[in-house]
Amino acid sequence: MRSPQVEPAAALPTSVTIYEVGPRDGLQNESAVVPVEVKAEFITRLVTAGLSTVELTSFVHPRWVPQLADAAELLDRLAATDLTGLRRAPVLVPNERGLERALDKGVTEVAIFGSATESFARRNLNRGYDEQFAMFAPVVARAREAGLAVRAYVSMCYGDPWEGDVPVDQVVEAARRLLDLGCTELSLGDTIGVGTPGHVERLVESLTATGVDVDVLAVHFHDTYGQALSNTLTALRLGITTVDSSAGGLGGCPYAESATGNLATEDLVWQLHGLGIETGVDLEALVSTSVWMAEQIGKPPASRVVAALA
Repeated sequence: MRSPQVEPAAALPTSVTIYEVGPRDGLQNESAVVPVEVKAEFITRLVTAGLSTVELTSFVHPRWVPQLADAAELLDRLAATDLTGLRRAPVLVPNERGLERALDKGVTEVAIFGSATESFARRNLNRGYDEQFAMFAPVVARAREAGLAVRAYVSMCYGDPWEGDVPVDQVVEAARRLLDLGCTELSLGDTIGVGTPGHVERLVESLTATGVDVDVLAVHFHDTYGQALSNTLTALRLGITTVDSSAGGLGGCPYAESATGNLATEDLVWQLHGLGIETGVDLEALVSTSVWMAEQIGKPPASRVVAALA
C-alpha cells in the first residue's frame, strides 16, 4: 500500500494524539442502528490498527439517540475483549443520570457536550446557554471526585446554522466556563464545518491569551466545506497536539442538518505521516477497518484516502 513521502515541516509537534470518535459521533448519525456486536468489532479493529484513544459510546437517553441505546451492553462486551493498546476509552454523558450509568460500568473518562450558542444549546440539550453550565456543574464535580478525567466539547465554535457567525469572545467565554467547572480537556468543535485557518488561529490565540494552556485544547473539525485538514494544520502550528477524527469520515450531528462528516482519520493520518509526525497508527489496517465498516452500514467511506488506497 502506498505511503506518503515524508517531508517534515517547521514548527510542528513530533507526535499527535488522534482522538477517534467514529464509534460514538460517527455511528450516532447513521440512520440505521448498527448491531452491538458490529460496534464491538469496529472498536476492536480500531485499537488493533493502533488508535489508543477511542470514544466508545454515549449514555444519552435512547429516545434522543436510539443508535447508541446499547451503550451498557457494548461496554460489557468490550470488558471481555482484549483491547491491549487502548489508553483512553471515554464515553459521553449528557447529565447526572448518564454519569451514574457510566460509573456503574467502571469507566475512567467521560465527556460532556456543551454549546457556544443559545440556539444549539436549546436544540441539543433542551437547556439555555447559561442553564447548560448549571446542568454540567454537578456532573463534572462528581466525575472529578471519582477520579475521572472529563473532556468538554464546545460545539458551534465557528458558526451556527440558526445564529450565523459566532463571536470569538462568546466562544472563549463558553470554553472558560467549562474549564472553570473542572474539565481536564476542551475540544473546540467546528460543528457545521465552516471554519477557516485564520478563524482557527484567532480562536486559539484568544483562548491562550486568557491563560488557557494549549495542552488542554483539542480540535474537532467537520469537512463540510473541505477545510478540515487545513484547519488541523493551523491548529498543530499553534501547539495543539490532540485532534478528533472519525474512521472513514463517519458522522455529523443529528441536531444540525448542515453538518456533514467529521475529518476522516485516514486523511488525517496521511497528512501527519507525510509530515513525519508520529501517530502510532497502521494506515493499511485502518483503511481495511473503514472498508469493512462501510460494508456493515451500506454506504461508502467519505475518506479520500480510503477511496484512493482501497
